[in-house]
Amino acid sequence: MSTPYVMRPSKLEDLPALMELAELSGPGFTSLPVDESILEKRLSKSEKAFAGRLDRIEYGKYLLMMEDADTGEVVGCSAVKAGTGIDQPFFNYRIITLSQASQAAGNMRFDMDALVLTNEYVGYTEVGTLFLKANHRGGGAGRLAAQSRYLLMATDPARFGTNVLAELRGVIDQNGVSPFWECLGRHFFRMDFDEADRLSATTDNQFICDLMPKYPIYVDLLPPEAREVIGRCHSEGVGAYKLLQWEGFEFDRTVDIFDGGPLVATQKRHLRTIRESQEVRLEVSNDAGAPEFKQGLVSTDELPDFRVCQAAIAMRDDQTAVTTADTFEKLQIKPGARTRIWVRS
Repeated sequence: MSTPYVMRPSKLEDLPALMELAELSGPGFTSLPVDESILEKRLSKSEKAFAGRLDRIEYGKYLLMMEDADTGEVVGCSAVKAGTGIDQPFFNYRIITLSQASQAAGNMRFDMDALVLTNEYVGYTEVGTLFLKANHRGGGAGRLAAQSRYLLMATDPARFGTNVLAELRGVIDQNGVSPFWECLGRHFFRMDFDEADRLSATTDNQFICDLMPKYPIYVDLLPPEAREVIGRCHSEGVGAYKLLQWEGFEFDRTVDIFDGGPLVATQKRHLRTIRESQEVRLEVSNDAGAPEFKQGLVSTDELPDFRVCQAAIAMRDDQTAVTTADTFEKLQIKPGARTRIWVRS
């Protein structure tokens, strides 16, 4: 059963709705800071990206809003950043394994993990900023928000990198306390997690270059509460993590420098949504209950008028698919339009 939701490009008029989403997202959601001026700039950059008004295509930052087509309410968002580490460094901790051995100690041998500061994801496309209001989760809304990003990338692959990554928010309690930050980051930055998070979202990250440790940090020297959360995601991010794994992302033994949350990556050509999608001519059918209809997603497959929604879809031949009339209304297209579809198997 399709939902009333549609993913569409953000607009400058979405600022009040985006501020509300930022306030609801909670601590540690770096890509949605509760800062009106920052969010306004992001909306402006997204508008330019969708319109193709960029000095370099890898600067594109595409923000998608989930709108309830019945009410017009903005209930969520997700985003694609065409190139990371280009306009500012993209720092992470890589987990490396060091082998220790000593014949003098009776042929003792063991491995130890250490954290090393890296900036190795330059040029990767990043997907993120996936957030939905609590009362609009379920029923495939999260999958729509997630997969719409990959359908966007399929629309114009040249705008996006060969490799794709995603960061997940790490473990943070209801009071906004990050065990990883308290046991590690605080010692080097001498500030609260919220302040470091704010600086990360609002500056060029020079403060990270200045203050981060320059040498490997042995994981075994950290307190248990910090070791236990390395590479673990926030409880509210478990669903998003599962969707990323389904899509083909894998944990890359890299974690966020502030909260220890996992970074996952894959090649764009391996993304499941892109691999399983196809371009078709879309026509109208009033028989969506017929056995040949399957649930899936339909996108307009063009910029700047990119839109995605859930739909009941049936193939008529290799080049033609049919769906219900309300899908055309949500996508603001006419029968016979060229679209891209993904059908759930």
